[in-house]
Amino acid sequence: MPAIPFPKKKVPRRIALEQLATLERTYPHAVTALEYEDEFQLLIAVILSAQTTDARVNMTTPALFAKYPTPEKLGRARQSDVEQIIRSTGFFRMKAKNIIACARDIVERFGGRVPHDRDDLESLAGVGRKTASVVMAAAFQEEALAVDTHVFRVSHRLGLTLGTTPRQVEDDLTALLPPKKWGDATHWLIMHGRAICKAPTPLCDRCPVNELCPTPAIIKRMRRRGPGSP
Repeated sequence: MPAIPFPKKKVPRRIALEQLATLERTYPHAVTALEYEDEFQLLIAVILSAQTTDARVNMTTPALFAKYPTPEKLGRARQSDVEQIIRSTGFFRMKAKNIIACARDIVERFGGRVPHDRDDLESLAGVGRKTASVVMAAAFQEEALAVDTHVFRVSHRLGLTLGTTPRQVEDDLTALLPPKKWGDATHWLIMHGRAICKAPTPLCDRCPVNELCPTPAIIKRMRRRGPGSP
């Protein structure tokens, strides 16, 4: 089957809220799959998670933090040594450069403590809006919603957004939910994307929001038209 197109219009707000409420009931204990002991470890783990799986990061970070347990130690590390430890996460040269520079920033500019403020977080090497949002929500219980590839895909398939950028998707999602639920919603959507609403093909027959979602109808039309249909 060719790639499944996203719906061309958003579902009504009532349907969107019902979908999100169903996901909340389905994944009531959803949290980040990254393993960490403090905000520094979480921050580094999220940077390493780009273009790889959380499971792969969790296999890598114990050795990294055993050798470099603090921002001070990681900030003084040799890049080649860090590269060897994190090689399996992919893009290891850039990631090693970023996490060393990030640790150095934390020491030199923030007294060795990961900052809480979004602008300060995003000023750190290797930290963009998504990474800052994960750290704010998970480590500091701040109101933030992170848009990764799962959140982007699932929110489009559900008809919650037509946004073409992560920020547009974030704005559409946060407009549907009270701020206190933004962080949790990130994990509902991620878990649903991993378990059911997979790429490239969702498991619609197992989906708790199947009857509310516009994507099953799109898939049925594609199947009626046959292989190679647009």
